[in-house]
Amino acid sequence: MQSAGERGLVAQFPAPLKGRGAGTYAAPPHGPRPTTLRGMTPSAPAYRRLSVEERRSQLLEAALNLFAHRAPEDVSLDDVAEAAGVSRPLVYRYFPGGKQQLYEAALRSAADELQHCFDEARVGPLLPRLARALDRYLAFVDQHDAGFSALLQGGSVVETSRTTAIVDGVRRAAAEHILSHLEVPDPGLLLRMTVRMWITAVEAASLIWLDEDKHPPLDELRDWLVEQFVAVLSVTAARDPQTAALVRALAEDV
Repeated sequence: MQSAGERGLVAQFPAPLKGRGAGTYAAPPHGPRPTTLRGMTPSAPAYRRLSVEERRSQLLEAALNLFAHRAPEDVSLDDVAEAAGVSRPLVYRYFPGGKQQLYEAALRSAADELQHCFDEARVGPLLPRLARALDRYLAFVDQHDAGFSALLQGGSVVETSRTTAIVDGVRRAAAEHILSHLEVPDPGLLLRMTVRMWITAVEAASLIWLDEDKHPPLDELRDWLVEQFVAVLSVTAARDPQTAALVRALAEDV
């Protein structure tokens, strides 16, 4: 007959299962489920598995947020992984080309967003349309803060012919948007040059605005840039009849 102490040991350490070899024990037939140290039953972590596209977008967003405040050469893959809450190998899985590939993908994403800034319905007078497009453009600059130069102006050790082409594509797309709103059939060289020069001036003004601690206020900067657009058109109008006709039409379309 077993003593009370022996019966307690048997209950605590049940006999090995037959046919499974030494060291394999049967689970107690009854009793509560195993609990954690806090007395809580274990449960699966509450998270949702992201699709491939969702994960890629998450990594790009994390990279853009970092590039928005640091030069690309100062951002590592470890930084991106930490910001996204993932491991470094996972970043490499989506961007096997490393930081260069990730930077170019982030640049394309930013470029796409900037190009959409100039999407504007052809409704109403031209200059208010241009002002609305500038509102969106300058909001992007404001959101990305000091990283605007790293994202769009180059000057980085990771700059390549591909990144330069991406940035130039933004400028060309913006110019094409504006030319389409001018509704001038077959715009000539001087008019096209004027519009592209103004796009460059907008970029330069945006960078200076950031250097000047975001002064003047955005609405004043926007209005000044619209006035600059009219001013450069007026200068070109003195040499180009096509632009002169456009300036007269703008004066009437108020």
